[in-house]
Amino acid sequence: MTAESVCRRLAGRTAVVTGAGSGIGLATVRRLASEGAHVVCADVDEARGKAAADEVGGLFVKTDVTDPEQVEALFKAAYDTYGSVDIAFNNAGISPPDDDSILETGLEAWKRVQEVNLTSVYLCCKAAIPYMRRQGKGSIINTASFVARMGAATSQISYTASKGGVLAMSRELGVQFARDGIRVNALCPGPVNTPLLQELFAKDPERAARRLVHIPVGRFAEAEEIAAAVAFLASDDSSFVNATDFLVDGGIAGAYVTPL
Repeated sequence: MTAESVCRRLAGRTAVVTGAGSGIGLATVRRLASEGAHVVCADVDEARGKAAADEVGGLFVKTDVTDPEQVEALFKAAYDTYGSVDIAFNNAGISPPDDDSILETGLEAWKRVQEVNLTSVYLCCKAAIPYMRRQGKGSIINTASFVARMGAATSQISYTASKGGVLAMSRELGVQFARDGIRVNALCPGPVNTPLLQELFAKDPERAARRLVHIPVGRFAEAEEIAAAVAFLASDDSSFVNATDFLVDGGIAGAYVTPL
């Protein structure tokens, strides 16, 4: 879909995107802005985050998403600048090489991934929901993963566990705050062709090949395809979609045998 053909479903709304400087986050910043949203870009990488914000005429807030005070400041900046917090795409996450099989992964690696991937989502939801309750509306999209639904023998144990936590937390928040006009959904992408994935698979091509064979469409997702799903969940087009795991996985979760 070209920028010219994108509809303006989000005109005048304020969207906060964490992990905005690259990959799914950056693609989503571009997509939400193209649909008319004011985008607040949060990233720990100042250069990338600022570049993303500058590209779309948005606001950059350098944020360590594991720090409660910085997360509070992020959402306050969004509100103070644009007057609302309508969309929170809590997307920041890591998948470091020392997160591997449970037999190999140390406690420090486990804790670091949990902090960035799960605790950050807790903090962002905790900060965003009060603004949305006062408004009587809002959409929260938390990045989980298809591995929250499926097991992988090529394990990244803390990553998998963290995404399962994001999925369960999103479901509960969606139920709890539904009558406040707030929808909370967990986005569950399949493997996405991002720098994070490319780096992981460049070090271990066999791991990439083992995963690719399970994808019915025969390729990894592009970040723009995930961003389109975020835009749908952020918009009123998904007004009855709540407390669910929104799979964008090319059919992986539905496959028993893939085509030759």
